Amino acid sequence: MRGRGPRSRRHHHGRWRVLARVERFAEPALLLLLRERPAHGYDLLERLPELTGEARIEMGNLYRLLRALEEEGLVSSEWDASSAGPAKRRYAITADGEKLLGHWVEALRRSQERTARFLERYEERR
Repeated sequence: MRGRGPRSRRHHHGRWRVLARVERFAEPALLLLLRERPAHGYDLLERLPELTGEARIEMGNLYRLLRALEEEGLVSSEWDASSAGPAKRRYAITADGEKLLGHWVEALRRSQERTARFLERYEERR
């Protein structure tokens, strides 16, 4: 009997499907978007896919992540009643969030370097 492989790869109908993705990438993506400008949840929901490559982030997951980041002091929020309709929460990155974003950038650069070395080695033997 064939075992079930990691979630990053699947063998289905005679073909491999491999998902080379960075886990928890929504966190640094959100921090980067908030560094660019404070935003409401719906704005973040629309802008996140350009960074994550995912078709769409679930709204509930986005708000859970924002709430967790706020509890850790990485993001702040305030009610914004300046536009028509009901008041909305506007999120902003904090100084600690900026520091964490810097650490994410360092880790992603290291990951990018490892990936480049892997690809170069693969191409040498092709």
